[in-house]
Amino acid sequence: MLTDYIRAAMRHAVYDRLDDGTYYGEIVGIEGVYANETTLDACRQELQSVLEDWLVFSLANGFPIPPIDGLELRAAKIA
Repeated sequence: MLTDYIRAAMRHAVYDRLDDGTYYGEIVGIEGVYANETTLDACRQELQSVLEDWLVFSLANGFPIPPIDGLELRAAKIA
């Protein structure tokens, strides 16, 4: 389920080439998940890494995670 969510989220990524020649990427619908790198491939890799870190942090802290393409992740409640 986590892998499916990451793949779906990455399909929503948008990239721009900035004036300084670097690439900026973000995932539409997930605030605060972005990357800036010297190549498009490096930007994609960094964006996925940032997304993974953001997901782990959000799940560990019980923060809401927006649904993407009908996929929802929720932190399990520990009794």
